[in-house]
Amino acid sequence: MTTRFAWTDLEVRRALRIDAGPGGAAPTFDRISTDTRAVAPGDLFVALRGETFDGHDFVAEAHARGARGAVVSKAVTADDSFAIYEVGDTLHALGRLAAHRRRALPAQVVGVTGSSGKTTVKELLSAALASTFSVYSTRGNLNNRVGLPLSLLAAPEAAEFLVLELGTSEPGEIRALTEIAEPDHAVVTTVSEAHLSGLESLEGVLTEKLDLVRGASAAGKAVVGEEPPTLAETARGIRPDVRVAGLSERSDPELRGELVGQGPDGRYAVRIRGRDARPGVPGRHGARNFVLATSVAWLLGADDAAALERASAVKPGPLRGEVRRVGGLTMILDCYNANPQSVAAALDLLAELPGGTRRVAVLGSMLELGSFSDELHNRVLRKALSLPLDFLVASGEFAAAARAAGEGDLVAAASGSRRPQLIAETAVDEAYEALRPQLSGDETVLLKASRGVALETLLERFEADFGGEG
Repeated sequence: MTTRFAWTDLEVRRALRIDAGPGGAAPTFDRISTDTRAVAPGDLFVALRGETFDGHDFVAEAHARGARGAVVSKAVTADDSFAIYEVGDTLHALGRLAAHRRRALPAQVVGVTGSSGKTTVKELLSAALASTFSVYSTRGNLNNRVGLPLSLLAAPEAAEFLVLELGTSEPGEIRALTEIAEPDHAVVTTVSEAHLSGLESLEGVLTEKLDLVRGASAAGKAVVGEEPPTLAETARGIRPDVRVAGLSERSDPELRGELVGQGPDGRYAVRIRGRDARPGVPGRHGARNFVLATSVAWLLGADDAAALERASAVKPGPLRGEVRRVGGLTMILDCYNANPQSVAAALDLLAELPGGTRRVAVLGSMLELGSFSDELHNRVLRKALSLPLDFLVASGEFAAAARAAGEGDLVAAASGSRRPQLIAETAVDEAYEALRPQLSGDETVLLKASRGVALETLLERFEADFGGEG
C-alpha cells in the first residue's frame, strides 16, 4: 500500500533545499496557500511578491487565520509556534514545492501550450481522457509561474492523468514551467505572432513553445498541430517521433480528421479513425483543436469512441468563441485572446456560417505585439476586407491601421462584389455608436479583441438596444 503524501516539516525542507531547523515539534501542513483571503487552519503560507503587493505584509494575518507556517524571503516577526522557512525567492520556492509534490504523484502529466487554443485543447483533452481515466486539469487558465504550481499542488492523489496548461510571455518561461511540471507528454497546439513584445519574433515564439517538447520525457508522446507547417518541421528536428494532428495531409493519417458538414451554429461534423463526431466548439479551428485533443487521448490509451463522445460535449468557455442570442442577434464572443492567427480564424468562422444573415465583425486591438503591431494589424485588416462580410468595425489599433492605409489602398485590398462597409473609430464606444444605426437586429456579430481591451463590455450595449439575451 502506497503511503499518502503529507507536507511534513521534513518534506518542506527537502523541497526548498534548506537545512533542518532547531529541535522541537515539527509541524505538518495540510495545504500550500499564497492568498491570505483563502488561508485555512493548517496551511503553509508562501509570501509572494508582486508589482503592487508584498505577501510578507500579510504573514501575521495568515497566522491569525490558522496557518502553521510561512515561506518568506525576508525577516518577519512570529512566535515559536509558527514555522518560518526563509528562502532567497518565494516565487522560486513555490515552484520547488510544486515540483516536489509532482514527483510524489503517480499520475502522468500532459503539458499543453500554444499561441492559441491551449485552454480549449486542455478542456477537450481532459474530457476525452476522463472517458477512461481519472483526470485532473488546470482550472481556468492558471498557466503561469504562480498558477501552474498551484494547479500541481491541488492535484488529487488518485488522479491518473494531470492535464496542465503552460503559458508564456517572455523567453525561458516554458522551460521554467516544464522544470516544475516534468511532463511525461507534450502537446503544442499552434504558434503565431503572440507576445512579441517579449518573444520578439515568430521564430522566438516557436523556440519558446517547443521548449515543452524539449523538456518532456523522451518515453512519452509529443504531439503538435498542423498549423503552421514550420511547427511540425521544427518539432521533428527536436524529436523525430513527434506526431502531427489536424485536418490536412500534413497530419499523420490516423490523427487526421475530415470535415463532413457544417451546421447553422458553425459547428462542423468530423470523421476521424472511421468514427463520426460533432464537436461542441464551432469553426474549422474548433474542429482542428478537437481532432488534436482526441488524437492525444487516443494515443494515451483512452477508449476512442468514448473519448470522442465526451469531448463532443465540451462547449466554448466564456469569451472564447461562445455564441449567445441577444434579441434577434447572434453574438460570437471571442474576447479572451487575440493574435493574427486567432483573429483570422474567428473571421473565417463568421464568414463561413451558413444562412443569409448579415455579418458584422467588431475588432479591437491585438495587444503585446511590440514593434510588429502596425504591420500585423494592417495584415489582419486586409484579411477581413477580403471576406464576404457586411460590416467591418475597426477600433483601437485596427482603426489606426485603417487610417494609415488610406481609402484607396483598402478598397484595393477588398475582393469580390460584397466588400464590407468599413467603420473606423479608435474608441470602442464611438465605434458602437457608428455601427448601431446600421443594424436591423437580426445580424450575426463577432466581437474579437485581446483580453485587455475588454471588448465584451459592448455586450451590455447590444443587450440594451436589441432586447436582452435570448
